[in-house]
Amino acid sequence: MTKLHDIAKLGQSLWIDNISRSMITGGKLKSLIDQGLRGQTSNPTIFKQAISTSTDYDARIQQLAESGKSTFEIYDELTIKDVQDAADLFRGVYDSTKGLDGYVSLEINPKLGNELDAQLKEGMRLWQKLNRPNVMIKVPATKNGLGVVEALISQGINVNVTLIFSAEQYQQVVWSYLKGLSHLAQGGGDIKKVHSVASIFVSRIDTSIDKKLEEKSVLRGKAAVANCEIVYHKFQNSFSGGEFKALKLKGANVQRVLWASTGTKDPQYSDIKYITELIAADTVNTVPDKTLEAVLDHGVAKTAMPGSVAEAQKTIEQLRLLGIDVGMVCNQLLEEGLASFEKSFEELTTSIEEKTRRLCAK
Repeated sequence: MTKLHDIAKLGQSLWIDNISRSMITGGKLKSLIDQGLRGQTSNPTIFKQAISTSTDYDARIQQLAESGKSTFEIYDELTIKDVQDAADLFRGVYDSTKGLDGYVSLEINPKLGNELDAQLKEGMRLWQKLNRPNVMIKVPATKNGLGVVEALISQGINVNVTLIFSAEQYQQVVWSYLKGLSHLAQGGGDIKKVHSVASIFVSRIDTSIDKKLEEKSVLRGKAAVANCEIVYHKFQNSFSGGEFKALKLKGANVQRVLWASTGTKDPQYSDIKYITELIAADTVNTVPDKTLEAVLDHGVAKTAMPGSVAEAQKTIEQLRLLGIDVGMVCNQLLEEGLASFEKSFEELTTSIEEKTRRLCAK
């Protein structure tokens, strides 16, 4: 038994926000699963790091290139293989938790972010190609993305809705999930099998707002968790209301809140700040490697939420009185997040092109 098991007893599952071929084949992922890890998330930045900075994929890149595959097709094969193999390692968790956990997430090509139909088509293609019940398709919570979420859920596809920052954005995600479930139920689909998480990005909010505060301000390091408290309050209300109750009678699952970007960036804060302060029932926390190691070493299993939503709203109001609008900060962070993932995707494909030229020239 580890701290991960202790936290799971409180209703929160810990996933890891990282993936690589060596993690899968070298035994590290299996070891972490044995220690209580319950899932895995990926994004374009993580895959860029894994593929461009190692030689683990080189032989396969050369093989695919020599068989005539394009750069995108090579990227597609590499990432799908990693997610499939990781999902196979997590299949025992998926089965033992009756589909609650054991998921591995793969993001839709961020270059398609402004095209609803193209995103939807790509999400369905990835789902079919992955061909595993314990995978989730990641869709950013943009205006177009919300339509994609609704459509994928209505097709019985598991979705990880990503890049959520504000409570308002989160509420729209919930509505998209519920509408998707309703369409699926009306069409005679099995809503019992569909699972989804709503990924709220956490630490970036403090990083952005702390820069605007004086060094000794009592509000430093408070905004992100206050925002999460408000989100969690909305989560509890949304999934205890009448609309979900009707779906629940048909076997629908709660769309769990997933805390993302929970590595501590400011060394003045605890290295497990965004774990300890966010432990709550029906949630997931997806953490980078270092944070996971810290939790295993000195994590504390104690429920932190729900706390006082009034106190959380007071924190947001105090910031507003200082001229800091948390909603505007969240909108800015969403734009930056979308741009960052698109840039990482471009850098990754450039790296694959360069490796292809070098490997095939030998």
